[in-house]
Amino acid sequence: MPATIHGVIPIMKVFITGGAGFVGSHLTQFLLDRGHTVTIMSRIPKSKIPGLKLVAGNGVTPGPWQKFVGGHDAVVNLAGVSIFSAWTPVYKRQMWESRIMTTKHLIEAIPQDSGISLISTSAVGYYGFHGDEELDESSPAGSDFLALLAVDWETAASTVVDKGSRCVITRFGVVLGRNGGALKQMAQPFRFFVGGPVGSGEQWVSWIHMEDLCRALLFCLENPDVHGPVNCTSPNPVQNKELTQAIASALHRPAVMRAPGFALKLILGEFGSVLLEGQRVLPKALLDKGFVFEHPDVHEAVRDLLV
Repeated sequence: MPATIHGVIPIMKVFITGGAGFVGSHLTQFLLDRGHTVTIMSRIPKSKIPGLKLVAGNGVTPGPWQKFVGGHDAVVNLAGVSIFSAWTPVYKRQMWESRIMTTKHLIEAIPQDSGISLISTSAVGYYGFHGDEELDESSPAGSDFLALLAVDWETAASTVVDKGSRCVITRFGVVLGRNGGALKQMAQPFRFFVGGPVGSGEQWVSWIHMEDLCRALLFCLENPDVHGPVNCTSPNPVQNKELTQAIASALHRPAVMRAPGFALKLILGEFGSVLLEGQRVLPKALLDKGFVFEHPDVHEAVRDLLV
């Protein structure tokens, strides 16, 4: 059983793959600040964070790192190369291997009937493209590359239940955080007065503030009755034009330089379609369990992160 902080809040030992990445580094500090013990696996194990434990390893291949997994109460699986790149055949393979193989090797390392909970990442790309249709955790999977990748990823993670472990599949929306990630890339053109909507601007963006994402992941860790797919998105998805207006307002810049869709497809190929289509996803599972968002409004969230 986990220890407790002042006899009330359970202290957990959490093993994180991808802990050195954008989300992983924020989650690591978030958990440490609340008294939890964190171990991250990294190919280059170095950190200046006090109290953080480091394990060298690459989840794509099995190795000595696996022996450290069993000593934890929970595992958060964030491993996977970024989707923000041109999807060449070689890069698609890297996207698949970094997610599916890491997940398989991670589950191999979880002892049978250990009671270790697995919080494994997926993405709202699971649903494919549905225009203005509202989607929740019960909506079916899509059929494009990103959707099929998410299906394979979730299928691999779900096998942990055969070991008697709880499995939560967290489907991330666009994560908005400080000093990195999608928001940094989106804000950069506005700083030079050349920002604006992408394509038509009508496509939906399912987003979440980094703080709410970390709070949602901790919520899943602390509540044993949470399992299965969980959409980690704001309850208020917005169209791309509203998100860009929120960025423009926060930076006191105009939002008039539209990025043409054909140019994105020329530069990014298949990934360009993801930016031009999007999904309108709702976090029904979190809301049903009583989770309360602190940053549900995109204008407030962007101001908080950029000002």
